[in-house]
Amino acid sequence: MLLFDRFNLGHGFRKYFEIHPATDDALRDSVYRIRHEVYCEELGFEPVRPDRREMDEYDAHSMHCLLRTSSEPTRPVGCTRVVLTRTEEPDYPLPFERTCAATLDRSIVDPSHLPRDRIAEVSRLAVRSTYRRRRGESLADAPIHDEDFGTTVHPRFPYIPIGLYLGAIALAERAGIETLFILTEPRLASHFAKLGVDVRQIGGPVEHRGTRIPSMMDVQGIIKGMRFLLKPMWRTIREEIEAAYEQVSHTGRTV
Repeated sequence: MLLFDRFNLGHGFRKYFEIHPATDDALRDSVYRIRHEVYCEELGFEPVRPDRREMDEYDAHSMHCLLRTSSEPTRPVGCTRVVLTRTEEPDYPLPFERTCAATLDRSIVDPSHLPRDRIAEVSRLAVRSTYRRRRGESLADAPIHDEDFGTTVHPRFPYIPIGLYLGAIALAERAGIETLFILTEPRLASHFAKLGVDVRQIGGPVEHRGTRIPSMMDVQGIIKGMRFLLKPMWRTIREEIEAAYEQVSHTGRTV
């Protein structure tokens, strides 16, 4: 997608997309169906389910984010989630703590020593193939490449994956999360660096749907350090997230 207005990403995002916390069963159902389409049917990361919903043990303790088109609000584009720790089981590991148990560098950070109610993990980011830059790209649920930012002559911006990550950050900020962990492709840190977002590697690579590395992000550090160019998009996304929660409080629906 060409960036027609390079200096107002908030306007550009709002023109094409809208983002929601999945605060009810219908929205969560859309999230699970996107994940099934991408992770089960297309990429084969998970087994196909008869009900075409991809769910796991962490979903009940997660905040979910859904991205849809603004022109057709019922058309889902992508999703992600923020996995929270369990207040009733404080020692229950986050997904990355299991996957990276043998490769974490605990001299950098030991998640087990952090306040459990202040940490979370971003995972299950998925974008439907129709909206990915390369339809046939293998083993890629929501890739970001150098080319996605275009050139100075032909600027481009990866609204969809960046929008989902910012949505996850907005959910985390609202929940009082201080540190976010993420298991990603090795190049993600360099792509985020373009936007002023500091992603710190905290361990060696693991084989998990391709090569992945564990990283951490400071929520307030991201918000304060993001580039001027990105801030209008961040404000738009945070406003949409807050508006959705305000509607929930007014209607009495269960989050």
